[in-house]
Amino acid sequence: MSWYAFLAYFFAGGFIANGVPHFINGISGKKFRTPFSKPMTTGESSPVLNVIWGVVNFLIGFALVFSIGHFQFGFTLATVMLILGFVIMSVVLALILERMRKN
Repeated sequence: MSWYAFLAYFFAGGFIANGVPHFINGISGKKFRTPFSKPMTTGESSPVLNVIWGVVNFLIGFALVFSIGHFQFGFTLATVMLILGFVIMSVVLALILERMRKN
C-alpha cells in the first residue's frame, strides 16, 4: 500500500474524532463551537448546525478510509494509523477546548 494511504487513514481518524463532539452536542440540543460560529473563537453554533458539521466530518473521514487504498479492519498498519489519528485529534481537541472553556 502507498504511503499516502496511511496518511489518509491518519487524517480520517482525525476527522472522525472531530465529528464526535459536534454530533453529540448537536443531538443533545446543546450549542457548540463550529468554524461557522460568530465570533469564530468564542461564539457557538446551533445544535442543528453541529449535527450537520459532525456528519460532514464523519463523511470525510469514512470517504478517506474507504476510497483510498484497500482498508481492512484488523490489526494492520492501516488500522493503527486510523486509531492514532483519532487519539491524537481527541487529545488535541481536549486540550484546546479545556483552554477555551477556562476563558
